[in-house]
Amino acid sequence: MSGSSAPVRLLHLEDAEPDHALAMAQLRRAGLVVDATHIDSRAEFERALGERWDVILSDFNLPGFSGLEALRMLRAADALTPFILVSGEIGEDTAVEAMRNGASDYLLKNNLARLAPAVEHAIAASQTMAARLKADRELQASKLRLSELAQHLQTSVETERHAIAREIHDDVGGSLTALKFELDWVRKRVTDPEVLLRLQSAQDIVTHAIEASQRIMHNLRPAILEQGLVAALQWMASRFEKRSGIVCAFRTSHDKLVLPAGVPLVAYRTAQEALTNVSKHSGATRVGIDLSLTGGVLSLEVSDDGRGLSREDLAKAQSFGIRGLKERALTVGGWVDLSSGPRGTTLILSVPLDDDPQAPADGADDDGAADDDRQHDPSAWASL
Repeated sequence: MSGSSAPVRLLHLEDAEPDHALAMAQLRRAGLVVDATHIDSRAEFERALGERWDVILSDFNLPGFSGLEALRMLRAADALTPFILVSGEIGEDTAVEAMRNGASDYLLKNNLARLAPAVEHAIAASQTMAARLKADRELQASKLRLSELAQHLQTSVETERHAIAREIHDDVGGSLTALKFELDWVRKRVTDPEVLLRLQSAQDIVTHAIEASQRIMHNLRPAILEQGLVAALQWMASRFEKRSGIVCAFRTSHDKLVLPAGVPLVAYRTAQEALTNVSKHSGATRVGIDLSLTGGVLSLEVSDDGRGLSREDLAKAQSFGIRGLKERALTVGGWVDLSSGPRGTTLILSVPLDDDPQAPADGADDDGAADDDRQHDPSAWASL
């Protein structure tokens, strides 16, 4: 630092002019370029706090004032500026209290040989701390931007799913339905057994295509949510048990819930992802889905009795699925907790709810899509 061209801006709180001159001489003798300001009262110190200083030296005993008071005032206004106590006499207890309150160092006036190194070290430590705090702020800002991007992507994905599901319903579903009517019309007017057989085969293919379209569209945009989150989770549990052979019990504290827009879809997707992971990785024989609303917090818990996840499993890149659930929960102000052990895994989604009597019913989404989807109900295909 002695080779630096910029002088050290130093504030010296000292009521004895000879002691001030001695300290400055000691610093200059060590090669430090110092731009010093000498003050000796509380009022001057308060005014000086409005300026930027590289380091502050302070006597301990001042008329109607003390170095510890000055230190407390400084830390209340500025957490980083180095503060060094330089006193003719200071007890060990006082020195310890000063260090606890944020003093960078303390020295005795009868031994100023360490003054210059103490100043250089204090300034370097302050600069390091400032750089670390700046890096931490930048890191937090970066994490916030990344989280906002992830939430935006989650929302965009759901919007795109909605659009694709509607296209499947309007275009693919309409065309398949019309084709089935046409085939049925032809079948009623044909008597050739071979042609009738081919027509029946074609109708079976169209029926299969309609069912596949319904399944794809449901995965993209679950129409069952129009009946409410409770009904949707009941249906999901039943369907999961039939498909996987794993016993799946659904329990709820409410038969019907009125939830804010967006929350039902987040809860549904969370349960869907959790059950997918159970069927693929856990080796479980039983799964429990618990939905409750207590103290203004909606809680969805999915637990299984499978092999559980190790810390290594969670650290793998494949755990992006869990991170995705956490980002999805953030879109409605919620969070996800995951615990796992040798006897199974538990995933809990928690979403605080505002006491808003005007909140939409739990089938609604942010853009009023639930009302629109009633006009595009894929269940209408089942009767064709």
